[in-house]
Amino acid sequence: MRILLIEDDESVAQIVTAGMKDANHEVTHTMDGQDGFEQAMDKRFDVMIFDRQLPGGVDGAELLRKLRDKRVETPVLFLSGLGALGDWMTGLEAGGDDYIVKPFVFSDLLTRVEALHQRREATS
Repeated sequence: MRILLIEDDESVAQIVTAGMKDANHEVTHTMDGQDGFEQAMDKRFDVMIFDRQLPGGVDGAELLRKLRDKRVETPVLFLSGLGALGDWMTGLEAGGDDYIVKPFVFSDLLTRVEALHQRREATS
């Protein structure tokens, strides 16, 4: 599975990248929302993982709205420190498919990402 990870916390990105690679998944990581947008538009990913708060005041939910407006339908899981109910709702209303609050358990993240991929494959 090809995964796009947009995460500005390097330690979180290292954990996610290493764990996904151990599970035989390919990860493209960027820390920047604009670069993430360009990657999502230029390459095919099976699942994308977005942080909600990115450098430069970019919000992952707004980034996803822009991608959905461009008809990018790749499943997106938000991995965020923003954990209030309203934060979850904002992410899901923007077109997100799932939402996990940091700190997180990697096995939970992996299971959810793989489930998103399986559902997408089943409907393709």
